[in-house]
Amino acid sequence: MTSPSRQKKGAFALRPSLARLVTTKRMLARMVLFFEQLLPPLMPVLSVIAFYLCASWFGLFRSVPDWLRILLLLAFAGAFLVSLLPFRNLRWPDVADADRMLEERNGLPHQPVTVQEDEPAFDSRFAHVLWREHQARMAEKIAALDAGMPRPDIAAHDRFALRAIPALLLVTAFGYSLSINGGSIGDALQAAPEQVTVDPAVRIDAWVTPPSYTGRAPVYLTADGSEQAPIGIPQFSGLTVRVSGGKTAEKVVFRKANGEAQDIAVQADTKPQQPPAAAGGQPDGTPANQALIAQTHVMKLEENGALEVNGRRWSFNVLPDKAPEIAFDGMPKPSVNGALEIGFTVKDDYGVQEGHAEIVPVETDPAATPLYPLPEYRLDIPRRNARDAKGVTSRNLTEHPFSGKRVRITLVAKDAAGQTGRSPPHEMTLPSRPFNEPLAAAVAEERQVFALDTRKMPQAIALNEALTIRPEETIPKLTNYLLLESALARMKLARGEDALKDTAQYLWEIALGMEDGDLSLAERKLREAQQKLADALNRNASDEEIKKLMDELRKAMQDYLTELAERMQNAPMQPNQNAQNILRQQDLERMMDQIENLARSGNRDAAQQMLSDLQRMMNNLQAGRPQRGQQGQENSEARKQIDKLGEILRDQQKLMEQTFRLDQQLKDRMQRGDPDMGENDPLLDEMNPGENGEPQDKQQGQQGQNPSDQMTAEQLKEALKQLRAQQDALGKQLGELQKNLGDMGMKPGPGFGQAQREMDGAGRELGQGRGDTAVENQGRALEALRQGARDMMNQMMQAQRGQQGQGLDGQVGQGEQNGRDPLGRLRRAEGPDFGDNKVKVPDEIDVQRAREILDAIREKLSNNPPQEMERRYLERLLDIQ
Repeated sequence: MTSPSRQKKGAFALRPSLARLVTTKRMLARMVLFFEQLLPPLMPVLSVIAFYLCASWFGLFRSVPDWLRILLLLAFAGAFLVSLLPFRNLRWPDVADADRMLEERNGLPHQPVTVQEDEPAFDSRFAHVLWREHQARMAEKIAALDAGMPRPDIAAHDRFALRAIPALLLVTAFGYSLSINGGSIGDALQAAPEQVTVDPAVRIDAWVTPPSYTGRAPVYLTADGSEQAPIGIPQFSGLTVRVSGGKTAEKVVFRKANGEAQDIAVQADTKPQQPPAAAGGQPDGTPANQALIAQTHVMKLEENGALEVNGRRWSFNVLPDKAPEIAFDGMPKPSVNGALEIGFTVKDDYGVQEGHAEIVPVETDPAATPLYPLPEYRLDIPRRNARDAKGVTSRNLTEHPFSGKRVRITLVAKDAAGQTGRSPPHEMTLPSRPFNEPLAAAVAEERQVFALDTRKMPQAIALNEALTIRPEETIPKLTNYLLLESALARMKLARGEDALKDTAQYLWEIALGMEDGDLSLAERKLREAQQKLADALNRNASDEEIKKLMDELRKAMQDYLTELAERMQNAPMQPNQNAQNILRQQDLERMMDQIENLARSGNRDAAQQMLSDLQRMMNNLQAGRPQRGQQGQENSEARKQIDKLGEILRDQQKLMEQTFRLDQQLKDRMQRGDPDMGENDPLLDEMNPGENGEPQDKQQGQQGQNPSDQMTAEQLKEALKQLRAQQDALGKQLGELQKNLGDMGMKPGPGFGQAQREMDGAGRELGQGRGDTAVENQGRALEALRQGARDMMNQMMQAQRGQQGQGLDGQVGQGEQNGRDPLGRLRRAEGPDFGDNKVKVPDEIDVQRAREILDAIREKLSNNPPQEMERRYLERLLDIQ
């Protein structure tokens, strides 16, 4: 590199950019010259390395004795060191060499790069001026210098092209290394494997059986033990080696990764037995006694290692079985009847076998003597995808004394290998049974006091005595007073754990009887029947036991629904009962039939999942109770708006049908050119017979005539114009409805605005006597009204859901919308009654089908069918009310 003083000479001083360019090109040229020096002596080094790789990959080092292997390794090392000697002559090129290379390879005559730093020999003014001009001209030639690529001229050093030999050998050796007999690079540094003798008469049958819960197939080992890579197998897999043939007992060894050898013992039932001596007294040592029967060696694989038998070797890479993972999927929450509902996620490499929730109190007294153990909460683990699954379990723990107390919940999962995983704990108040009767709640509190700590029995007795201080005012029913007195006597006489548990159970039954009567007993029997069936499905019980338990479940379900129906009939009517499912008895029976069919067909996992869904449904089924507050007034106002919207829909439908009928009659008059002709022509008499088979013109005296049938074309057009007032009135009613919804805090949906515009358009068309376009506007207005009605109902249900509290999985009950209670029984109608409650209300699919049929009839009629009889028939269909 030039010094700063030299860079300022010649054209470099006048053009700094040119000086920087030349400096960069000089550095590149020096690097190119250095690599040209480096590459020729590098070829011997690469050749030695290539020959070493070829010897390794061809398996030379593993097939020769150790002394020869070491000798070859030293030879290669010496050759490598010798090949490094030429590198002593390497030097870094100087600037002059770089300038000379640039001038030669770019074809620049007169040394344009060197001349920029030279000085003239004569120190005169003219000589300096002439020299500067010469430097400037030469500077124009070096504007585009190129150092090019290195040109080592290896052929000059290797005239016979011997360098191709190691390259070809290297490629061939690499391909051979991929075969069974190929070697590896590290063979030169490893001792040769011990030479073992292989007895060809010995037969080896070996296989690895993974645990059944892994779902993996057995792995059969090849006969020659030729596997190069370790065989991946799950932990706790069973290794079975069966040895047969030969004259001596073959030794089977499992060598661990640390080098420790372990003999695999022979299975007890396959050990050779000493044959009895023959009558002839055949001596020992004869071939008949030396022949051994087949022996089986079995062991569990828990760590990495290799199997060695009869000179063959199989390596194993044991895949560890990870512990399961479990976590909450959302926060635990109570259901309607107080059951605890827990959502969870589980993950395991081979699937979770079982799980439960560990529930412990937050605050504990070490000296307390609880009457009951910790609550048991088994999780319903999905069986179909237990490796990564989600689930929800609902269990009723309201009977446990911990209900209503702060508890810490931890989810625990267990896999088939016995490993467990735990979730982070979650603290919450354990749901308790909601008692609406104060006396029942007080009795339940007595039970809870001494159930949590039996030392507090005197306190529970004091609470019972406090309830009966003035029974004539606080206990209106004599039966309840007698039950409290009998419970007090039991509490005073209770001694021992069994007597205390009986007393606690008696108090709980009293509380449930005061609250729900026989309904609570039926609910408990139903819960017990469900639990018995779940346990039977979990342990794969027989079909006979499943059928017996299903019959018990059906009987318990029938008793529970009967009690629930009686309670609903005696309960007062609620104005709007939200958060309730419409649950009919036939739906429950169909669900139980499906559970039984799945269980008997062998699909126990699906049956267990459906049973869990049934338990959740029953836990969230709640009998209606009268609600306090002013919600009824709000519901009444909402009901008025719903009824008003229904009237608008009904009137708009009738108006559209009337418009369509007048428009069709007007078109008929105009097409036939006989505006005075009515409907009583012979063709129509044949087409429209009366009820007794007589023409309609003979029955008109009895049934009356439609006024529009005798109208002229002008009269029909005038009748269409008169329908505008009705259309405008409906539009005004819709505007008032939207205003009322806004006053209630609801935002009218876009459907109402669209319906308002379509109604205005229909009114304008009717005012001009155009019935066909008016019918199109009216149809679009009806569709927009239905969309607006759906939006309005969604808003109302969301608002009611927030006021009424949490329902069944966020579902909004529709018991009031279709006139049925949660059990599907018809309710007493409120507000305007449009028919008898015994009239079957069509399902949504029936309504949709009827609407499609009417739309198809209108479309076919709008296409103006060519035959008069077909057109009259379609018109008569649309006149059906």
